Amino acid sequence: MPHVEPAHLMELALGNDISSNDPGALQHIAACIRCREELRQITRVVVSARDVEESDLPAAPPERVWHHITQELSATKKTPAPPPVKPAHGLHGRTIRYALGLLVGVAFIWWWSRDRSAGHAGRND
Repeated sequence: MPHVEPAHLMELALGNDISSNDPGALQHIAACIRCREELRQITRVVVSARDVEESDLPAAPPERVWHHITQELSATKKTPAPPPVKPAHGLHGRTIRYALGLLVGVAFIWWWSRDRSAGHAGRND
């Protein structure tokens, strides 16, 4: 069986119930060190992204910083930039955690497929 696709590994790491649909992939992961290690790494990323709390996220700059930025921009423009929109409090953290998790997943799949095509071209592991 060929190696398990990154998207499939991501689904497994996210805990989506696809295992009953593809026992061959699970058997391959159990026997293949490479796929097992990739699943372990993806799972670490997913767990880390899920552990992000609102306090871990970057905060909006203080008003004085935004004022300075506005002054700098207005020196080159006629109209000053409006202050940033503040998101709703409760939804903000959860939305950012989901977005961060999705971003990490997409970045990992991009990196993995790029690494796989560049470093593993022509190899059968």
